[in-house]
Amino acid sequence: MTEQVEATALIDAVAAFLGEISPALEGRQAFHAKVAANALAIVARELAQRPQAAEAAALAGFLGHNAGLDALRAELCGRLRRGQVTPETPGLVEALTAAVAAKVAVDNPRYATLARINA
Repeated sequence: MTEQVEATALIDAVAAFLGEISPALEGRQAFHAKVAANALAIVARELAQRPQAAEAAALAGFLGHNAGLDALRAELCGRLRRGQVTPETPGLVEALTAAVAAKVAVDNPRYATLARINA
């Protein structure tokens, strides 16, 4: 019986195919091939780095309990709206920075500010 192919193997196969055909493409097709390759790279990083899990961990650490990411976001937003949490609240900026850095590392790992944040 054949096992299910892992997502990363599929991504690698499509990326390899794009690498093979890209030199023969021009204009619009070349542009779309580059967009597709970038999209595949983002998906591969997201699978590897799990930015939503990093965000949930950062927010759970700040809020002091675990919950689903949507619930954590909603709770933090509610606390901000009610003025229970402000930018001066210890740990808030650090939690939000960690959450954003995890997302940026997936979307654009070469972003210059990301290197400063992670240093």
